[in-house]
Formats: sequence, C-alpha cells, structure tokens
Amino acid sequence: MPSVPPLRGSFRTDVRARAAYSEGAGVYRVVPVGVALPVDEVDLRVLLQWAVGSRQSAESHQPLVLRGAGSAMGGGNVGEGIVVDLTAMTERECDVDAIGREVITSARVTLGEIEQAAEPFGLRLPPDPSSARWATVGGAFSTNASGPRTLRYGSMRPWAQGATVMMADGERLVLRRGEVASGRAAARFESEVAPVIRAMAPVIRERFPHTRKNSSGYALDAWLESGDLLDLFIGAEGTLGVVTEVTWRLDPIPAFRSGLQVEVSSLDRIAETIRALTATGPSVCELLDRSFLDVVRSGAAGGSVIVPDADAVLLLEYEEDSATALEAAVARGVSAAQAAGGHPVRPSSAEEEAAIWTLRHAASPILARLPLTQRSMQVVEDGCVPVKCLAEYLQLLRDAAARRDLPIILFGHAGDGHVHANLLPDTTRPGWTDAVASLLEEVSAGVIALGGTPSGEHGDGRLRAGLVERVYGAEITELFRLVKKCFDPLGILNPGVILPAVPDASPLSNLKVGVGAAPIPDDIAAGLRQIEREGGYATPRLDLA
Repeated sequence: MPSVPPLRGSFRTDVRARAAYSEGAGVYRVVPVGVALPVDEVDLRVLLQWAVGSRQSAESHQPLVLRGAGSAMGGGNVGEGIVVDLTAMTERECDVDAIGREVITSARVTLGEIEQAAEPFGLRLPPDPSSARWATVGGAFSTNASGPRTLRYGSMRPWAQGATVMMADGERLVLRRGEVASGRAAARFESEVAPVIRAMAPVIRERFPHTRKNSSGYALDAWLESGDLLDLFIGAEGTLGVVTEVTWRLDPIPAFRSGLQVEVSSLDRIAETIRALTATGPSVCELLDRSFLDVVRSGAAGGSVIVPDADAVLLLEYEEDSATALEAAVARGVSAAQAAGGHPVRPSSAEEEAAIWTLRHAASPILARLPLTQRSMQVVEDGCVPVKCLAEYLQLLRDAAARRDLPIILFGHAGDGHVHANLLPDTTRPGWTDAVASLLEEVSAGVIALGGTPSGEHGDGRLRAGLVERVYGAEITELFRLVKKCFDPLGILNPGVILPAVPDASPLSNLKVGVGAAPIPDDIAAGLRQIEREGGYATPRLDLA
C-alpha cells in the first residue's frame, strides 16, 4: 500500500495539520495520523481504494474518520486514522425543484444554504438544528439531526427522499425512497441480512426505546416500517458508507407564527403541563430549567434579558397559514397552560416576541466567556425519555450534579422529552474527571432505566458507543454488527462509532482538557478553542495550520 494516496486534493501528515483536525465539538482531542481532503467523488473513490489496501493483509487497511463541519457532539468526527474532510469537495449542488417541492444537495452544502435557496420559493426544510448555519447536509443526514421543530415535523429522516453513498469498496450506491436499491451492497444486504432482521422484528419493536426521538444504533425499526434501505443509512454516522448527495422533501413556510412563554413553578407538574400544551398543536415546545435561568440571571448585562422567577420556563411557537387559525391556536395554548397550573405570558408586540427567543439563546454568550479553567462539557447532553418521565429525569440530572458539586445547565426540547445538559467543571480541581465519569455512569443508567435513550438527536459517536448494548441488549447489538459487516466488511469507516472498537474502553479517555490531553501547538489549541466558543465551525481547519 502506498504511503500517500494519489489524490488531487490535499493529503497532510504534518503535525500542524493533524493537530487542526484533532478536535470537533464535544469533549475529545484525538490526533489523527493524517488528513485527507478529496475534491470530488473520483478523488473519494481513490482514497477509499487506498484505505482498503491489499485484501490479503489486515494490517494494510487504513481507518477513515469521515467529517463535515466537525460540529457533532458525540466524537464521531475525530479518531486515530485518516480524517477525511468532506467540506473540501468541489461539488456544491443545491438545486431547488419548487414545483416538486424537493431540493438536491451535495453533502458539503449547509442547512443554512438550503434555507437561503428554498426561501424565495416559500419553501423550507422544516427540521431546524441550532447548528444550521454551519452543519453540512452530510452530517445532518448521518446523525438524523433534529431540533426544536421536531415536535411537529419530525427529524431529518422523513424529509430525506434519496441519497448517493460511496461504499468502502468504491461502489456508488443510489438510494431513493420507495424504490428498490440495486448493486452489490444492496444485493448482499437483501440476501444475507434482511431475512435475519425481519425474523427479529418482534424483539426489535420491543427493545427499541419508545421515545419521540432516538439517534442511537442503526434504525432497524425504521427500515422494518418502510422497507427502504435509505433508512439504514440515515443516522448511521458514516459507518456504512460516505454520503455524497442527498435529496430532501421541502414544505411550505407557514404564513403566520407567534410565541408563548409559560412559567412553571415546580417540576412536579411539568409533564402534565407539557402534554396539555403539545395537544394544542405547537411546532416548538422548548425547556429552560432553573439552572439555565440562574446562569442567564447571573450573566445578563444591564437587565437586557428579563429572567422569570420560575423553576422552569417553556417556550412555545405556533405556526399557521391564517391569522385566525394562529389566534385560535395561541388561545388554546394559554388556556391549557392555565388549566395545568402554569403562568402563560403572551407577547403583545414584535419586541416582546423577540424577547422570548432572546431568553432561549441568552446563555450561549455567557458560556463563551467562561474562564480558561472552566469548560462546558457535553457528556450527558443528549438524553431523551418518555415525556411522562421528564420531571424524574430532570431531578436525576440536578441531584447527580449537586452531589458532585458540578455546575450544570439544563435545557432542551421539552415536547419530545429531550434534555441537553452542559456540565461546567473546574478543570483545575483535583478529581474532576472522576466526578464527571461517575455522573456519566449514573445518568446513563438512569435514562436507560426510564425507558429512554442516551442519544436523542446527536448520535452515539464514540462517547455513547459503549452504551449501545445496554440500551438494546445483546441480540439487537449483534444485528447492528451484522449490518456494519455487510456494508463495511473491513471496518475502515469510522471504527469505534456506534459500535465500540475496544470493549469496556473508558468513554472519557482522550479528553480535550486536563493533564491527559494530547499535546498540540499552542496557537492551534487557541484557534480550536475560539471555534468552540464562537460556533465558528465553518472555519476551514487547515487555516489554523
């Protein structure tokens, strides 16, 4: 196998380039052995064939770590192999079919660019991850991304209509919803794997988390329902093939929208309040926990953000096609909130409307100003439980953090029972990593016991790969291995993501902070920190090198 793949794009093995790709969003720093930036599908095929190497020698296979903007939280965008930056591919297709309400996009296109292209036609891709400004189509497809509007419109899955995927052996697999896929990989799956999955259908339906959102494992449940091979690749985190193009279904933009803020005095009735509110048809129902409100209150400058005195706040958005329908929907929300014991605050002006969503985003600049000794760490940031269990889960997070004296901020997508938790440990405090590790274990066990999933919308990555068998059990995990082996028999695509590469490995090894962090040049470490603090994930990493 040649030491350097014959790419037209860049291939770097120098220390600075490798350091620039050692981090993504999330908690890890892993310095790769090299960095590849293919320029098109031809280049990508060359890279894959180089990585496969000689089929006679297992030692010649080179793991590839596939990556878009690097904003995924679970650590699937870093690794010890060759990091493949797919944002350098020159294809930048974003073609809107306004009549058919579809858009064809190359994998490097961002969700924000789809919005810009579709909006003039009165259309949009409804799922709205907070990372839409920089998150690429390939990443959103590969994690089955979602966001606040998932409550009404679902995750990326129902909006993906087709995809082109480059397999590990260089085969180009074309998938289209409702159509039978052809080719070697599809035939192998249908003959060797599909019958086994179908035979296990009752176990799959029983063991998969019964939550509104789940981005853990491979979507065997979705495949059983649709029969579309496309559904197995959505959310597969690049472990089965390299997504190069996606076709999305678009939806008309509602003409009228309005927000509603509901203050909740106690967690005791929050599940009841959420159920009552979601029955009124909002597209968004967001949660700001007391911990979130306290941070905003302590960091708000000059009283510019009004913080309610409540145990939690729910933020709702209603979207309708007429002013009359919108008025009726918001009125139903106000009545439901009052009946459930909440205190609704309805905006009466554009300024008050803006203030509602200013509160939702007010913590971000405060967290960006944290001292160098304190880091926002997303280790239990993606748990999703049945809505009826939300109060119990929030209390578990609060108590687990308090017992370890770990500051925590809780917020998320209340209507889906989905909570984001940011730990803020002092990284100079002795024993902080042990405290974080024990909290991760306690909370993970708790979310599984509640019938939830530790991976609501961000995927398993490396962080939660070790939890997959605990969530699904040994039988279904073996099915996941069968799916992986079918499409990536040599295991070169994102090894260690979804399925752990090393059994019982610590999920908190290779942290980007602390005394054990891998050494990288100081200026590159500072640049990566700046990207993290400011959400600068659109920054080409080689600019740092």
